[in-house]
Amino acid sequence: MKKIGVLTSGGDSPGMNSAVVAIARAAAAAQMPLVGVKRGYNGLLRKSQNIKDDLLELDLDTVLDIADLPGTYLRTARCKEFLDPAVRQAAVNTLNEMDIGGLVVIGGDGSFQGAMRLCEMGIPCIGIPGTIDNDLAYTEMTLGYDTAVNVCVDAVRAIRATSRSHDRPAVVEVMGRHCGDIALTTAVATGAEQVLVPEEPWSVEEVATRLNDLMAHGNTRSTVMVAEGCWESMKPFDLYGYLAPLDANVYPGEKMDAHNLARVLRLMCSVEARATVLGYTQRGATPNARDSAFAFEAGYLAVQLLCKGISNQVIGVRNGRTFYMPIVDALKEKRAFNAELYNVVNAL
Repeated sequence: MKKIGVLTSGGDSPGMNSAVVAIARAAAAAQMPLVGVKRGYNGLLRKSQNIKDDLLELDLDTVLDIADLPGTYLRTARCKEFLDPAVRQAAVNTLNEMDIGGLVVIGGDGSFQGAMRLCEMGIPCIGIPGTIDNDLAYTEMTLGYDTAVNVCVDAVRAIRATSRSHDRPAVVEVMGRHCGDIALTTAVATGAEQVLVPEEPWSVEEVATRLNDLMAHGNTRSTVMVAEGCWESMKPFDLYGYLAPLDANVYPGEKMDAHNLARVLRLMCSVEARATVLGYTQRGATPNARDSAFAFEAGYLAVQLLCKGISNQVIGVRNGRTFYMPIVDALKEKRAFNAELYNVVNAL
């Protein structure tokens, strides 16, 4: 293999830059040039007027200083048109014209789907799981997840400190559109008294009952951890019908969110509940030691696999050790949510 490429796709995650540096070091050791593809698969479609805005040669002088940087140096973006076989063929043409013999794709399940399609078209690909959600079933951890959890833990500990000072419950929303792992792990690590996730059904009335019971037993500063996708598993609740007679600042069709849940709890529980949405602070943090170490191992292994002619694989962690397996098998695995731990958090 004469030359390899690397791209970051989907949502950015802490550690993506560390993985790119590891890939660059391994490629340099194998005396193979490395090309960085910008903005995910979009870079392969040559959408920019200047080729350097799409494809960039990466040497050690360029990337060695980015390992600890948050975000992704190569930028990232989604590319819905990549679902079109004709569009994928254009990407293959670009790779062939650039003499890129293999591609490392850092991203989530959608990015891996694209890598698998490229493999079917003759382009060797290796996937590294880069997503903070930890929603890929085949691996124990995804790149950026541990850092995101630690960001949330630090924030929730600070919020709980002021909650204690003012005797106020807190509703804290973290990321996790379809996966509640960040919310659950943060809840366990911080001692939060409730957690709401997309995987388990819940009701506003149950949350209010639990909060009232906690306050009756002297806990006036409890934390309700919510994953951003938990509203999908919420049992029907007439938000407008409940708030309209009590709060003029509500409109028909308004949806439940962290701030509205806090408004409802203030009324149902007669307490000054406050809401905080942590948002993109979870993505934009400097990778911690665990994510940086995984990025190093995964980046090195990805280059080694391509050098050995092994492709159509994804890298992950199993039993604490880095391993690889076929993309198609990895994407078939079904994720198991830790319902037992979820129930413990909501019961103690």
